[in-house]
Amino acid sequence: MKFGTKAIHAGVAPDPSTGAIMTPIYQTSTYVQESPGKHKGYEYSRTHNPTRTALQNALAALENGTSGICFASGMAATDAVLRLFRPGDEIIVTNDIYGGTYRIMKRIYEGYGLIFNFVDMSDPANVIKALTDKTKMVWVETPTNPLLKIIDIEQIAGICKASGIICAVDNTFASPYLQNPLDMGAAIVMHSVTKYLGGHSDTVMGALVTKDPELVKQLAFIQNAAGAVPGPQDCFLVLRGLKTLHIRMQRHCENASTIAKWLAAHPRVATVYYPGLLSHPGHDLAKRQMKDFGGMLSFELKGDIYQEAVTTMERLKIFSLGESLGGVESLCTHPASMTHASIPKPEREKVGLKDTLIRLSVGIEDVEDLIGDLKQAIG
Repeated sequence: MKFGTKAIHAGVAPDPSTGAIMTPIYQTSTYVQESPGKHKGYEYSRTHNPTRTALQNALAALENGTSGICFASGMAATDAVLRLFRPGDEIIVTNDIYGGTYRIMKRIYEGYGLIFNFVDMSDPANVIKALTDKTKMVWVETPTNPLLKIIDIEQIAGICKASGIICAVDNTFASPYLQNPLDMGAAIVMHSVTKYLGGHSDTVMGALVTKDPELVKQLAFIQNAAGAVPGPQDCFLVLRGLKTLHIRMQRHCENASTIAKWLAAHPRVATVYYPGLLSHPGHDLAKRQMKDFGGMLSFELKGDIYQEAVTTMERLKIFSLGESLGGVESLCTHPASMTHASIPKPEREKVGLKDTLIRLSVGIEDVEDLIGDLKQAIG
């Protein structure tokens, strides 16, 4: 099946008891057994739930994996991956990364003995330089959050394979519609399902997808043992969201491309970070490894004056100022004080994340209205 057909049909089937075309919400904590240990595949909803099973199968299909494993949030999914390792293990990480990922690595797992080495992966040679005999995983985020850097997944995955280590990719910004890291050699794909997969800003969830049998076994054990699982209502909402993922992503990409070009020509805008622009250093790579360029972009105003950036965000009316991304409605975020506030300012500035950077999650509204909103806000 092609992607659009998979988004609607993969992993799901009409309910066998009623013929309901939508997967029911199995709002139950436990399941009756015929005899001790004799059941219909379900014992307790922390371990398995039919609504969650359908979603996990759908996500696996969309990422061309064999197993999907869902969690209560994207951070719970990231946490599950980090639980694979032991004190003294080293992990190489993209240096331009979501603030919550940085926080859990530096402020939680570093205290338990894991060692994190943050490098600029726009040059894969930096990953090779950072490898040691203690390196166990490379954690890639591409496009990166919030500077939209593009990392060569195939090259990084090849380096990992040659070194016998795990390559994990946070594919949240791209979604499986635009990019499939497993096809490029990655071992694990992580999604904040909250974002494009859910698509409607009404649920919080995370997921991992893999096709490595040993990783499936380990991660499913962690999911059950640690218990950070999503409820069936949220799984139902994401199953519903997936059915329009392909058409939503097409509109996100179209709108973001138009807005990026408009911003790049604006006399008050200094820099636009969007891989769809020919001027973006990762444009050719993005064109090669992604189907389109996505719905996320960031920009800076000329003069780099903090108060002007704040005033611009306060003036926006259609772009709502808020955390998160990937919903049908357009959002504006100030990374330095919101999504990336947990990263110390010197570390943010090292990778080029200024206090005046504005990040946009471009929704699927009429693009003329979105440009009008930006025009009145920027002045």
